[in-house]
Amino acid sequence: MLDRCVLAARSVDVPIDAENGREANIFRVAAMVMQSSFPFECKTLMACADRYFAANPDELAPVVNVIHQGDIISLPRLRNSLTRKLNAAAR
Repeated sequence: MLDRCVLAARSVDVPIDAENGREANIFRVAAMVMQSSFPFECKTLMACADRYFAANPDELAPVVNVIHQGDIISLPRLRNSLTRKLNAAAR
């Protein structure tokens, strides 16, 4: 899932769409936690989620539900893992 987040965050020329509600919710939460460190990538990632939720508004879940469902273990861990991957992808 982290690789999909990085791919979506870096997809400028050909935007990536979330494949399902689970992925769109993870993209949204990832964009929220990375916003101060990677603002451009987070806008792109949030846009991916927004496109999905525009067509499927009933699948938008509160952050706490995304965490409790086990898709995200902890927000600090998500932030640290994505920071490493986004920095590595930039090289």
